[in-house]
Amino acid sequence: MAKAVKRPSEAHQWILIGFGIVLTILLLIVPLVLIFMQAFSGGLALLWQNLNEDYMVHALSLTLLVAVMTVPINLVFGILLAWCVTHYDFFGRRLLITLVEIPYATSPVVAGFCYLVVYGLEGIIGKWLYAHDVQLMFAWPGIIMVTVFCTGPYIARILMPLMQKQGTEEEIAALSLGATGWQIFWRVTLPNIKWALLYGAVITNARAVGEFGAVAVVSGTIMNQTLTLPLLVEQLNNDYKTAAAFTAAALLACMALLTLILKTAMEWRQERREAESADERTS
Repeated sequence: MAKAVKRPSEAHQWILIGFGIVLTILLLIVPLVLIFMQAFSGGLALLWQNLNEDYMVHALSLTLLVAVMTVPINLVFGILLAWCVTHYDFFGRRLLITLVEIPYATSPVVAGFCYLVVYGLEGIIGKWLYAHDVQLMFAWPGIIMVTVFCTGPYIARILMPLMQKQGTEEEIAALSLGATGWQIFWRVTLPNIKWALLYGAVITNARAVGEFGAVAVVSGTIMNQTLTLPLLVEQLNNDYKTAAAFTAAALLACMALLTLILKTAMEWRQERREAESADERTS
């Protein structure tokens, strides 16, 4: 049962709440507002000009490509992994769960460097790929690879406790009635996890869009080729193109706000469903 939330009634409680609000405004709201103020500081004409620059369009396209490729890969990986560890008890199960969390404990820069060593010209695999005209590093495939690594745990870690809590009774019942594996997945398992799956996809997308460290290592930061929006912000700032840098940052901020809106809507929808389910049980 969820713990009831009480209203503050004493002075120190209001002070604590006020302190939290002030910190939120100073650390989160003010920087976000300043990004948009700087992006619009040169007027709409300059903003539109920056948005139509070739490097801006290419960076935005590459960023969206990485997100579009990363999210489905992680959806498949997360569902398969969560299914395996919640439906089967096998040797190495706990180790597998632990290994999933490697990206949490590994610096993105270190992860990118490891991929560069393995799949770059310094590694055996990289030399073999280069000999067969396959380039992964300093190209968009390498960017997607490291982004998948950095975002890999999100969907799996969201689904595992949920599927563990739900158990397998409904799936076993469907199996006893003659349903096939795909029918059980589409009609029983997927409806039970769909909101958690969408939530995980939104979080994965947010991380994929904003990934910097690992991508910076494997991309080579080549203008109009391997610069995503986060890398472009740094590159433009280093080139003293402040207005263009804040324009790219504003695009990233818009993506973040859209992600936040989707996340909040799904959380509200989930809470509403849980409340309706609780009312049905008590009635």
